[in-house]
Amino acid sequence: MINFEEIIGLQVVTSGAYILGEVKGAKIDTETWAIKYLNVKLTGEAAESLGMKKRFRSSKICIPVDMVQAVAHVVTISRSIEDLESSQEITECKE
Repeated sequence: MINFEEIIGLQVVTSGAYILGEVKGAKIDTETWAIKYLNVKLTGEAAESLGMKKRFRSSKICIPVDMVQAVAHVVTISRSIEDLESSQEITECKE
């Protein structure tokens, strides 16, 4: 088992080894206390690819935890950047 604090700041990498961004937090279901989404701050390149480029602040997306394939020195998700570009599963995180 891994403590959640240990994944904050880890890079998020797609199945095709594309660096998507960095874990900044999570969305938790307070009824079940289960983590539902990882809050990921996108790199500039990833934000552009996903059509979420912000002018003065960085973009953040919520990735469902069922996309997480592995957690080690990075968080690996089971989708490629191309899959994410057309995905309805990811949303922009609102603070």
